[in-house]
Amino acid sequence: MRAQKKYPEQLNLSDFLDKSLLILDDDDPLRGRLSRAMEKKGFEVKEAKSVAEGLQMVKNSPPAFAVVDLRLEDGNGLDVVKELSKNRKDPRIVMLTGYGNLPTAVAAVKAGAIDYIAKPVDADDIEAALLASSGSKAKPPENPMSADRVKWEHIHRVFELCNRNVSETARRLKMHRRTLQRILSKRSPR
Repeated sequence: MRAQKKYPEQLNLSDFLDKSLLILDDDDPLRGRLSRAMEKKGFEVKEAKSVAEGLQMVKNSPPAFAVVDLRLEDGNGLDVVKELSKNRKDPRIVMLTGYGNLPTAVAAVKAGAIDYIAKPVDADDIEAALLASSGSKAKPPENPMSADRVKWEHIHRVFELCNRNVSETARRLKMHRRTLQRILSKRSPR
């Protein structure tokens, strides 16, 4: 079943001579799944999992399209977006993040990204963003995550980044340790 178009005006991949796509994400399963799906859609995919690796690929042969994670183990994906914008005229870049907020979205667009998508994301959403005609606005999502789910995802992400240390996570989230333990013990909301 094909998802409804996210953008009212879409270009076709066949409109582009260069179909090279860089997928830069340090989440191995996500990167692999996206790579396979985007290859099936006709893109010529190259994968990278670090800022250093992404910068090297961009300098050697800048791709026409890029999907770049904002936060990587060795730095910030915005560095790769800026470098790609310097090395190629009109690249079509989509930023991915587990932390959707306005300041980073603005920074991504200023650096050269055409869209900013919060994780979890699927290949249809990425394809729609990469091929959206300039100036077309995205439609609101049909089935967005609930506010409770976004909160739950954020808490679990911080918990993982704190090496599953409850005390450290509670301190960083400015919440009581027992409250955090109750949240962590529950299943994810829908």
